[in-house]
Amino acid sequence: MKLFLKANVASLTASFFDYLLTIVLKQLFLVDAVIASILGTVFGGIINFLIGRHWVFRAVKTPFFHQGKRYLLTWTGNLILNALGVFVLIRLAGVNYIIAKVVTSITVAVAYNYPIQKKYVFKNIDIDEKD
Repeated sequence: MKLFLKANVASLTASFFDYLLTIVLKQLFLVDAVIASILGTVFGGIINFLIGRHWVFRAVKTPFFHQGKRYLLTWTGNLILNALGVFVLIRLAGVNYIIAKVVTSITVAVAYNYPIQKKYVFKNIDIDEKD
């Protein structure tokens, strides 16, 4: 349970910066909401990886490259799920972009991110293991 709570603190921190960038891009620079959301997700993903590696899973003994490769692979799924969810809620359902992003990111965080990070990205990786 402690690990799950720490993962959620990391996710909330990353989400804060994700949303901040999304809102700044959309409101100040008039970037399309879906594009702004994707860029925010990229920024949040970088922050989440670093916090997950160092604080949540304490997986710094695992080679950065191996872990980064796994994170990038699973994070691509995260990006696609978030972009698709935001797109559907904004364009097809007419939901406000902030609400669309919150609903989508919470759903993806609980159903996809945490289980994948715990069981695949930040598990102990043998240096000789082939991905």
